[in-house]
Amino acid sequence: MIDARSLRLADGREVRLAGIEPVSAEAAKRTAALSAIVAGHDITLRADDDAPDRYGRQVAFVFVAGEEHPVQAALLAQGEAFAAADIPDKACAAALLAAESAGRAAKMGIWASGSATKNAESTGDILAGNGRFMLVEGRVLSVRQAGATTYLNFGRNWTRDFAVTISRRMLPSLEAAGMAPKSLENRRIRVRGFIETRTGPRIELLRAGQLELLVN
Repeated sequence: MIDARSLRLADGREVRLAGIEPVSAEAAKRTAALSAIVAGHDITLRADDDAPDRYGRQVAFVFVAGEEHPVQAALLAQGEAFAAADIPDKACAAALLAAESAGRAAKMGIWASGSATKNAESTGDILAGNGRFMLVEGRVLSVRQAGATTYLNFGRNWTRDFAVTISRRMLPSLEAAGMAPKSLENRRIRVRGFIETRTGPRIELLRAGQLELLVN
């Protein structure tokens, strides 16, 4: 194994698992989890494009011989990764989120404690993850538009508190998913993505699948 979501085949090819993001904590343990599933087994790769990425890796779904579900689903169900929500195929993306949800419900791996998902009000915790993939939950306090960007604000201080940024081009897909920004005001949501720190901590919404409505 190379890391928690990358492996090297016997023929020398490097494969990066599509559709998941690694958990930064206890990286060696997460790598061992992948090794326990695939080491010594024949595998098949499934991808829309066989071309390597800019680092020379093949990005694909990995299936152990005889298994119906991909290795990604197993890692998610074990609480060893996050679903990335970057898969265009809606059925596939939903299956990965379902596997993650099953791991969360069973308190597996990272879900054994409450620290895997960050509270939108805990700005310091989110800032500590600058540049990393995170899940953040909270209630949308307000929805504001500034130029071509819509902000889902989770606090009253717009320059300090956590917010989700939505570009104008994202609005049609959000509306089609029944999540028009204004409808999210005062709703509890879970958002996943990479943390940026422009003023306060931010996650940019690139796909509707990054947002999940939670029970109020």
